[in-house]
Amino acid sequence: MSTKGPISQFIEKHYLHFNAAALVDAAKGYEAQLASGAKMLVSLAGAMSTAELGKSFAEMIRQDKVQIISCTGANLEEDIMNLVAHSHYKRVPNYRDLTPKEEWDLLEQGLNRVTDTCIPEEEAFRRLQKHIFEIWKDADDKGERYLPHEYMYKMLLSGVLEEYYEIDLKDSWMYAAAEKNLPIVCPGWEDSTMGNIFASYVLKGELKASTMKSGIEYMTFLADWYTDNSENGIGFFQIGGGIAGDFPICVVPMLYQDMERTDTPFWSYFCQISDSTTSYGSYSGAVPNEKITWGKLDIDTPKFIIESDATIVAPLIFAYLLDQ
Repeated sequence: MSTKGPISQFIEKHYLHFNAAALVDAAKGYEAQLASGAKMLVSLAGAMSTAELGKSFAEMIRQDKVQIISCTGANLEEDIMNLVAHSHYKRVPNYRDLTPKEEWDLLEQGLNRVTDTCIPEEEAFRRLQKHIFEIWKDADDKGERYLPHEYMYKMLLSGVLEEYYEIDLKDSWMYAAAEKNLPIVCPGWEDSTMGNIFASYVLKGELKASTMKSGIEYMTFLADWYTDNSENGIGFFQIGGGIAGDFPICVVPMLYQDMERTDTPFWSYFCQISDSTTSYGSYSGAVPNEKITWGKLDIDTPKFIIESDATIVAPLIFAYLLDQ
């Protein structure tokens, strides 16, 4: 007898063809990976944190259905921004109709737009800046060095943000990850708002660049983690495209080809949710089979691609995996 909840039952009844069927196949493939003892990497591109993916993803973390995360610097910080400044966000449902002058007006109000949602600069960016700088500075003074997400974990677990909480803490995936000290890879972190802020302190001579560990150190960290955890396989669940997916998936050919560890297993499962067009050398739009030629996936690796909006698809897959 199925223990699945009403959302999962609805999906199984109605999602029978095309991208809908691919969603179900991918969810069942993910479930089979975990049942076989494999581990799973989930990569987050775009602005999934501002899309409030934490409402479903945090529970995935708590229930041990994800063992490592790769995300952009934006997703790393924007989940915490939503935690401390949610009531100050502004939704702009008619964002397609905005004129350049109306966009400028949002800037002058300190509202940085992500599609239909504006992040409040003062309550989100600056509120975090004050506290994260103190943590960076403390490490800098002691000659200590950490990865970007480790500083974020320190800030969350220190309790300094508690006075600002504006959403239910269980809906923050970063807090769930911090509680478990879940491994995170955050390639290209320097591209984020907090990365820009850190660089500004380096330019002002208030922090040393070396206080922040680098992307190369993220790759070596990931290489060790993959080597230590791949006995029963590691799957790859990619939400969106870009560096959040491309960086971590390359650890396999790096270990196999560059380190000449020819016993390194390929990724044991691959799924990408993407609406990127397959054309013109696009990595985000590359079909899974192309990854075989790069030594990332094996011929018989279960492969899925769901060509749809990740903000629609990911919560449904997570609901299925959580038996909702």
